Amino acid sequence: MLPGYSEARHEVREAVVDTLQGLATANKTGLEALKVKDAQALEKARKELKEISKTTEKIDNDIVLIFAKFTPEARDLREMVSYLKITSAMNRIRANINNYLKNMQSMLMEDNATIIELIENSLVINRCTVNAFEYSLTMFQTFDDNDKIKNLASKIDVEYSKTDDIYTLLEKEVIQKICGADGLAEEYFNLLKYIRKNLKIIDRLDSMAQRVIFSRMGGKL
Repeated sequence: MLPGYSEARHEVREAVVDTLQGLATANKTGLEALKVKDAQALEKARKELKEISKTTEKIDNDIVLIFAKFTPEARDLREMVSYLKITSAMNRIRANINNYLKNMQSMLMEDNATIIELIENSLVINRCTVNAFEYSLTMFQTFDDNDKIKNLASKIDVEYSKTDDIYTLLEKEVIQKICGADGLAEEYFNLLKYIRKNLKIIDRLDSMAQRVIFSRMGGKL
């Protein structure tokens, strides 16, 4: 290993974990705000996302410099290539969280008891996503323990599967409300659309878990 490579790799690893932690924090802050129906707290959570794009861009640039200076091979190359894919996923997660929280702000401002009840029912999805973030953070900090990595990836997949089931039940509930013809059909459809955006967060975390497996163990990216 060339002098300086180990330090450069460590800095990239640390930056990736810090960025993921920032996303996890904003996501959890958003959940806590929704629990108490606080639109201003949702805005605070959104502000926590502002620097994510700059951070991921720096990570990508640092990886390109590593390729140019050190020409990593085998496992090290897999790890750096995986991080390039992961930073792209992180940017999408940032956009998904931001859009979801923005839309929830507008929904809360409607001050409609039925809409708020549906939002409360949907927060089970958010809790699954919080769990998936925690497992993801542990994965990104785990090296040389393939069984632990696979176990964490499996846990993320379980949380992801739960959200599909929850959304199906929620969708049925919303359709029943629409059939009740209480004049909120458009709002109900919009709410389902916003919740689907929320589902994309855990979908991307599930994909990132596969990137980590590739970086540690190889296989198909």
